[in-house]
Amino acid sequence: MLSFPLKELGVYAPDEMGAVDRRAAQQVSVATLMNNAGRAVARAMRATMKPARVLVLCGPGNNGGDGYAAACFLLEAGWPVAVAALAEPKAGSAAAEVAARFVGPRVPFAAAEAARVDVVVDAVFGAGLARDVAEPVADVLRAARRVVAVDVPSGVDGGTGQVRGYAPSAELTVTFCRYKPAHLLYPVREMMGRIVLADIGMPPEALDAQPPQTWLNAPGLWRVPELTPESHKYTRGVVSLCAGETMPGAARLCASGARAAGAGLVRLAAGKNAPAFRLGDPGMIVDDGPLEVLLEDVRRHVWVCGPGLTEEEVTGTLLRLVEAGRCVLADAGALSAAAGQPDALRGVAVMTPHIGEFTGVFGAVGDDAPARVRQAARQTGAVVVLKGASTLIAAPDGRLAINIHATPALGTAGSGDTLSGVIAAMLAAGMPAWEAACAGVWLHGEAGLHAGPWPVAEDLDRHLGAARAEATRRQRLSGREQGVI
Repeated sequence: MLSFPLKELGVYAPDEMGAVDRRAAQQVSVATLMNNAGRAVARAMRATMKPARVLVLCGPGNNGGDGYAAACFLLEAGWPVAVAALAEPKAGSAAAEVAARFVGPRVPFAAAEAARVDVVVDAVFGAGLARDVAEPVADVLRAARRVVAVDVPSGVDGGTGQVRGYAPSAELTVTFCRYKPAHLLYPVREMMGRIVLADIGMPPEALDAQPPQTWLNAPGLWRVPELTPESHKYTRGVVSLCAGETMPGAARLCASGARAAGAGLVRLAAGKNAPAFRLGDPGMIVDDGPLEVLLEDVRRHVWVCGPGLTEEEVTGTLLRLVEAGRCVLADAGALSAAAGQPDALRGVAVMTPHIGEFTGVFGAVGDDAPARVRQAARQTGAVVVLKGASTLIAAPDGRLAINIHATPALGTAGSGDTLSGVIAAMLAAGMPAWEAACAGVWLHGEAGLHAGPWPVAEDLDRHLGAARAEATRRQRLSGREQGVI
């Protein structure tokens, strides 16, 4: 669970945070920021642990300086603390200045020293690690029984979330100022235990000069439209779906998700299969006319193409929707039909692949998922929603949101069809594509959290209204109160 001020949703890659640090150094000394960071680590440990024997492993850089400061504050609090240095800080550096303040015992940087204490504070390498962690560092980290990580566990690439060589699993990770992508990216997120984001007095001007391009997905990053006394079904928006002949369930789930998420009107274009769909929900309109005629209604601007469609059915619909200037969400069959042909998706507004569909269209994600999803969005001109434990939502202009507000229970057949309907409802309500995708992913996750431990896709509809109400509540509080996601 992550605790954070809702206004502080920006996520900084290591190089971006490095630029912030350099600008901050023009206003406040690096040693002061290190001391504040060390105080935050000590405070978090004292709040969650009983006093114990501690060994602080310090690298030669700024991460090590934070570790020396933490050792000083723990020693002042009466904890038995020793320091082991991988290498001494550079003479005259801020880390050397802070290290000189530590008056406790120093021991060799060795596995035997790590094994004999209760808790190891890992301040060896920070989020900007550029090489693999190998022996003897890995051997020392591996010997620790309990680990508190400073910034990230050593060995974790803060930008990509990949493990470089070896990284320990921490029970507590204390990071500073803003989250890094690795704090939000599974599976490495699980290696960090409880994550505390600490304010260390970073000058706001330093952050303002380096605006983020990545965000934690949460209300406040976007705002779902709220009803007014003059709202009606067309201001709430019309969602249209292309329904296929062989898999009607997917289209039904998508349509139900759109209705439950707040769409004013949902219409299924079912062609000759319309009679079968008309046996469903009475509030959903089923059309049997040809697509060309349906497209004459300009109010039907948002279309979902893919759930329940075969590749042949997609071939007959997707291009016509794009050429008609409609706002199209492509999923499922539309993505399968574009396997190995990403340009076939140019012109769609949003696509929602899972990892298999993404790989089929764009190739393997590789070691840097955020960069790969951004590249796919630039290539197609569409918002790309890569669904997973950490869902990535990338815009063609480089913006990226990382969503962890969800539950593994959403991994059930049909859940993705519901998500497509929810995003479509946000598009129909007038939200821009990236914001609509971000909001839809969060609402879908919130509904999943409400639906219990073993929901089926049909269960999510009952909780989407409450999810939207919760999003409205949080976006009103954004920037004023503490929130938890």
